[in-house]
This record gives sequence, C-alpha cells and structure tokens, in this order.
Amino acid sequence: MEAVQAQVLSHYRSELVERIRANGHVLHADNMTVKLAKQFGFCYGVERAIDLAYAARKHFSEVAPHTPIYLLGEIIHNPEVNDQIRNMGIQIISPKPTDEEMSRLQAGDAVIIPAFGTEVGTRKKLEATGCILIDTTCGDVMSVWKRVRQYSKESVTSIIHGKAKHEETKATTSQARAYGSGHYLVVYNLAETDYVCHYIVHGGNKHEFLEKFKGAYSQGFDPDLHLQAVGVANQTTMLRGETEEVQRRIRSAMIQKYGEADIDRHFRFFDTICGATQDRQDALQKLLRETMDLLIVIGGYNSSNTSHLAEMGEAKLPTYFIKNAAKMESDRLIRHFDQHLKQEIETRDWLPSGPITVGVTAGASCPNNLIEDTIRRLFELRGISVQELLKN
Repeated sequence: MEAVQAQVLSHYRSELVERIRANGHVLHADNMTVKLAKQFGFCYGVERAIDLAYAARKHFSEVAPHTPIYLLGEIIHNPEVNDQIRNMGIQIISPKPTDEEMSRLQAGDAVIIPAFGTEVGTRKKLEATGCILIDTTCGDVMSVWKRVRQYSKESVTSIIHGKAKHEETKATTSQARAYGSGHYLVVYNLAETDYVCHYIVHGGNKHEFLEKFKGAYSQGFDPDLHLQAVGVANQTTMLRGETEEVQRRIRSAMIQKYGEADIDRHFRFFDTICGATQDRQDALQKLLRETMDLLIVIGGYNSSNTSHLAEMGEAKLPTYFIKNAAKMESDRLIRHFDQHLKQEIETRDWLPSGPITVGVTAGASCPNNLIEDTIRRLFELRGISVQELLKN
C-alpha cells in the first residue's frame, strides 16, 4: 500500500482544496465567496479501500501478471473513482455474482471485496472456489456486523435502520442470520418505525405487515414472534439523529408492552454510526448556520452518506446535489439529482447575480480533485480564471 500512495495522490489530491483548507476553508474572489465545510470528502475507510485496490493491482502485475482481478460491484459509491479502478484493468462483476459470473472464476483469481463488505453467502462461494480475497470492508461496518451477530446468538431480532437494497445493509442482514437463530427487519424511516412500534404494542394484520416490509426481513420472520426481543443497529451512513430517534421510539414501545423493569430482556441498542459520517454531518450543520445563498453537495447519486448531506441542505436553503462539475453547464442551467424523483433534473437561473456566498461539501466517497473541479467551475461561471484563484 505504501508503494502506491504516490499514484493514488496523483489521481485524487487537490492543491486548491488544500490551500482553501489552510485559509480557513474560505475562498473569495471579486463578488463570490465559497465556504467549504470543515469536514468533507474521503474518509479513512474509503482511502483504505482505494489503496488496497491499487496495491492489489500493483502486486499481481509484478508477481503474477496473468492473474485476473475482479471487483464485487463498486469499490465505493463514486462513478469517477470506479471508472479509474476499471481503467486499471480490474474487472467489475455483480456484488452478488451470478451463476455465470461464478463459473468464470477460478482458484487463484483475485477478488476485491468493496468497502461496504459482502454477503456471507457470497464470501463462502468465493472461498470455496479458491479465490484470493482482498477485503477492503470498512472497520465501522464490521463493528455493526459484530453487534448483529451477537443479537443473533441471543435470539434477538436485529432491527436495522437503513436502506434494504443498499450493499452494506444486505451484507449486514446476512450476518444477522449467519450465526444463531436471530432474525432481522430493516426500517428506512420514522414512519416505518412508528408502524413497527404500533404493531409491537397493539398487534395487527400480519399479512399487511409482511407485505409492507417485503424484501426487508429475514426468511421465516414472523412479527408476532420475532418482535418480542429486538436490538437496534444501523447502516453506518444514516443520519445519527434519525437512528437515535428510531431506537428511542422502539425502546418506548417495548416499555409500553413489557414494562420498564423488564426492558433489558426485550431491547438492546448499540451506537453504530460511522464516525466519519457523523463528522461530515456535524460540519455541514455548522456551515448551515452561516449566511449562504446556496449549497453544492458533490458525490455519487447512489451514495447514502452524500444523500443525507443533501437532505440536510435542502431543509435550509437551495441545494444542488451533483456528481461532478460538468453538471454546472452554465450560470443559467444546472443538472442535479432529485432524491424524491430518484433522477437527475434541470434547474434554470440557479446561480444568482451580484455578490453571493456558496457553501460546498462532499460525501465520504468523493475525492478532492472533484471538489476542486467544482470550485473552479463556480468561479469560471463568474468569469474568474483558475490562474487568478491560485494567486489568491
């Protein structure tokens, strides 16, 4: 990994971002001010995953140059970074490989497990094939796995606050069923949490419950049986405040159902929010207290932690969630991701004339070079050149 550090830096570092950071996270020129959040971009887990992928490429090219290297899905949720990995000759296969993909794999082939981890069943198949695994799973994700495995061993159902179709949550739910007799249920938001709480306290229509959460619970899950003892965990990139509210409401429901004296038999909780995710949310919260005209959030559209930053911004001021600087086509037109419609939309006349202050932040899977591109583009739209920026 040490040997590839220079290569990684050359692809993703940014002199401009480093200078803005050293200048109090503010850059001003003419009538535009850009304020960069105090915490943004790559976290340690993402950096480690990328370093390991680059190191694997270098190792096998030197030791066994004909060894195929595969990646399960995406290394992280950023299209530019994944394109760079692909351009290095690493082949992308499904996060949960198909039978056809598995048939191509042979003993000795290298397979990179992404930062989100992989499902227990997928890992066992790869090991049985004799593949060499390069495991880049984030340590914070593995902490969640440890917790849900413990719930499983104690026959406690894991209620996981997250997105049921997200790779990390799929990996976590597979851990909940791999060791012991536990089950799992995934809740996405507080409305779903309240539905579960009402069922815990009052019971309800089991068929309706199972239809509502279809695809978000373990095989054989029975809400009448498996909501009697629960433990809360979460996808590491969710909003901390919402996860805390999920556990508070479920705990309250268990107390209402079973009484305060018996709560430890029926409810468990462990804080499994990623520290880097929380740092970026806290930094944006502070930035949003300052006076700004609009906010730019940079990152992959399928990045959970980035989407939550965009949600925070949208609640306060005009916010544009973009994956790269090219989406700012002109000062009259920007293409950005609408999380409610789940698609890219156009907004016209988005950049006000006159003196303005623009906030900028980025998700944990966004490299500094893309943040630099965005800041440069903002100033270019005001007729301020890159050279002028670097002089300041």
